[in-house]
Amino acid sequence: MKRLIFVNGTMGAGKTATCRELKKLLPPCAFLDGDWCWDMEPFQVTEETKAMVQENIAFLLGQFLRCPAYETVIFCWVMHQEAIIQELLSRLDTRGVQVRVFTLLPSPAALEAHIQKDVAAGLRVPADYQRSLERLPLYQAMDTEKILTDGLTPAQAARAIAKKLEEETT
Repeated sequence: MKRLIFVNGTMGAGKTATCRELKKLLPPCAFLDGDWCWDMEPFQVTEETKAMVQENIAFLLGQFLRCPAYETVIFCWVMHQEAIIQELLSRLDTRGVQVRVFTLLPSPAALEAHIQKDVAAGLRVPADYQRSLERLPLYQAMDTEKILTDGLTPAQAARAIAKKLEEETT
């Protein structure tokens, strides 16, 4: 049975780094970061760009799911509302696919440390922390499997997800 694993969390939660590690634990595997479908200059959030990005994501996920070379497909993105997840799933043929949704949850202090590290590296701006912090409660309220990430490296968070996946199959 194929698996589709969604990993969400607020900006700076460590989704990409965790999924890169998770990919190593779950071969044969494909990984798609939703941000790769949203990388444009200038960055514009409009109804048209949001629709295009979701269509691109659904297309790529569908291609990975249909390809017999992969047993597991991992997708991460800032999905702060369950409606975003449901919209993407509605575009996919998930018959015979186990779908799991995990949320990476850092504490506000850990989130600030992650974002400050990215600011120092030139990857984010200081205002990103406040926007990310404001969305943190939305993730806590979602009906997903939570991974508390404080004190965890991305590799450890990935192992925590892999362990939950293994527990389900045993």
